[in-house]
Amino acid sequence: MDKYQIWSRSIALAAFAFAFALLSLSSVSADDVVVLSEDNFEKEVGQDKGALVEFYAPWCGHCKKLAPEYEKLGNSFKKAKSVLIGKVDCDEHKSLCSKYGVSGYPTIQWFPKGSLEPKKFEGPRTAESLAEFVNTEGGTNVKIATAPSSVVVLTPENFNEVVLDETKDVLVEFYAPWCGHCKSLAPVYEKVASAFKSEDDVVIANLDADKYRDLAEKYDVSGFPTLKFFPKSNKAGEDYGGGRDLDDFVAFINEKSGTSRDAKGQLTSEAGIVENLDVLVKEFVAASDEEKKTVFARMEEEVEKLKGSASRYGKIYLKAAKNYREKGSDYAKNEIQRLERILEKSISPAKADEFTLKKNILSTYA
Repeated sequence: MDKYQIWSRSIALAAFAFAFALLSLSSVSADDVVVLSEDNFEKEVGQDKGALVEFYAPWCGHCKKLAPEYEKLGNSFKKAKSVLIGKVDCDEHKSLCSKYGVSGYPTIQWFPKGSLEPKKFEGPRTAESLAEFVNTEGGTNVKIATAPSSVVVLTPENFNEVVLDETKDVLVEFYAPWCGHCKSLAPVYEKVASAFKSEDDVVIANLDADKYRDLAEKYDVSGFPTLKFFPKSNKAGEDYGGGRDLDDFVAFINEKSGTSRDAKGQLTSEAGIVENLDVLVKEFVAASDEEKKTVFARMEEEVEKLKGSASRYGKIYLKAAKNYREKGSDYAKNEIQRLERILEKSISPAKADEFTLKKNILSTYA
């Protein structure tokens, strides 16, 4: 066998090994839930560990609602050597689901160690309830890690301090723990709070109106959930009548508070833009070197009039104008490219905000 043949064979073997490794890894998803099929079900389930298996359909609404809770469960049990958390796509593996009597989605079943005779889970479809069931059946003691909440919890002791603060725009959900609509809203409301957690002037809060009925009655709360917005300018409160999807809340806060966040909490391309300064920037860019001094002086006058976050944006405009004069007309374009490279990396939310604001403002100079 010549050198070329040896080399070709080595490449082929390496490719085969890589493909086999990918195939082996395909049974486990990135969310720590084992993906089960006809091929691997009896190799994984009914062996040396107990298994909780979700039989689901990709199009099923209840399955989609369960998905984040089930992923949380899988993540929590990933170090539990005696328990496996798995799932089966019943659209793809109909015969396997039929074998275990699955007729609706999602169906969640527990398979004891060494057994393929399942016990159906009938409890609430939350990570905590599922964990309690698995701990009971599997003899484990795993707890679901609770992520810190970005929603400010209100009580009679802090309500006025938080809600009536005239430097803050505050959205308040009046809820009852037993209310089904409140429970459905909770994960969405948490995402709203997370999206605006970096905004110092915006507060997303809630109050247990069943527990603190006097406060609820004071603000005419008669049903749950009731959402009221308390802007800086009106601490009597305004009824929120918008939609209850994440995008609806984000659009509402952006409009009312003058913020520019998307549903993930990232700044949009409009963040930091000050309209009257944009007009002056166009004059500045088109002006001769001598005229630029005059336009820059007018920009300084406008920036002095700005307040709050707009004042901070104004300083970025002025710094960009100074660099433009000192480093030439290519400065803005080159700096934008540099900032875009940084933003593609993993950086803190605060740094991402800082660089996005600079990039947005510099775009007016480019």
